[in-house]
Amino acid sequence: MANSTTTAVKVMGGPGTAGRSSPEGSQVLSKKKLQDLVREIDPNEQLDEDVEEMLLQIADDFIESVVTAACQLARHRKSNTLEVKDVQLHLERQWNMWIPGYGSDEIRPFKKACTTEAHKQRMALIRKTTKK
Repeated sequence: MANSTTTAVKVMGGPGTAGRSSPEGSQVLSKKKLQDLVREIDPNEQLDEDVEEMLLQIADDFIESVVTAACQLARHRKSNTLEVKDVQLHLERQWNMWIPGYGSDEIRPFKKACTTEAHKQRMALIRKTTKK
């Protein structure tokens, strides 16, 4: 494995314990960082104050939901430590996101099984009989 970085975080208490001290102090993405990101994409674009607030809230909610789900995965494997593979698994399965540079052989991309022709025929027959 070329990239065997193990980042660990102690899994905190039960669900709903975000451990926030203040709304601004817990933001991962600040207004300045958001404005820099927008300028990177389009130097002439200016976001309204309401749009900035909404995007910051969406980012915070996304991060909180990912961390909460990853902590649940860590608990499921009977660990008190949140590892990169927990976050990876959640992002891949729920959001279809793959973060470059953190790949491993342990996690395989999740793909739905393709339906066979026989299955399609059976389903068509079932649909036909239920319509009558």
